[in-house]
Amino acid sequence: MSIADYPFAPLGGTEDRAMAIREQLRDAIIDRRLAPGTKLGEAEVGALFEVSRTVVRSALQMLSFEGLVRSERNRGSFVANPSPEEARQVFDSRRLIEPALAAAAIERLRPADRARFRALLEQEERLMAERGASVRRAEIRASGDFHLELARLAGNTVLERFMHELVARSSLVIALYGRTGASSCGHADHGSILGALERRDLGLAQTLLIHHINHIEADLDLRPATGLGLREALSSG
Repeated sequence: MSIADYPFAPLGGTEDRAMAIREQLRDAIIDRRLAPGTKLGEAEVGALFEVSRTVVRSALQMLSFEGLVRSERNRGSFVANPSPEEARQVFDSRRLIEPALAAAAIERLRPADRARFRALLEQEERLMAERGASVRRAEIRASGDFHLELARLAGNTVLERFMHELVARSSLVIALYGRTGASSCGHADHGSILGALERRDLGLAQTLLIHHINHIEADLDLRPATGLGLREALSSG
């Protein structure tokens, strides 16, 4: 399937066009409406959004910086298809960063912040009660939103931007390698982390975060492909 098979909302006249294209393509990639490896031709994207190739190129460069698009010389741009090693590096980075975010966030947690976290947990719970591919994609997104809320609360805008990149890459990795088709970023884990933050128990919150990230990564099947021939692959199923 090509990018032409996916609908995109029209751009508003007052929006920054490159950023608007970046946001819509980013959402489609994370939701896996655009599969890994899909070609993002500048002419085709430009025609869909009715913008110049220069505007499209700027949007694709932003997505490339986030790791969601790869550009190949003389071939163009494609939705990223992260390798198992790249997937491991994403979660290694999260294990380094998120405990530090918790340390900053725990001092800033207010009733309004608790309410936002609780609303996110309620949304996750509703999604978990439903079924279907679109719901699984939404569950992955809702799961990531919990971690982005933690980054926002920490108050470090540089790390918050980096977490947006890491969560986006994580969502793509989970959709690509997750055994269950949905995130193992468990609802119960999120509730426990929030409870520790509310009790001002930083050590427990950090321990739970690390366990939680390990839990997500453990659900991934990052084994290398076997490389069997067609006959062997079909007979071994």
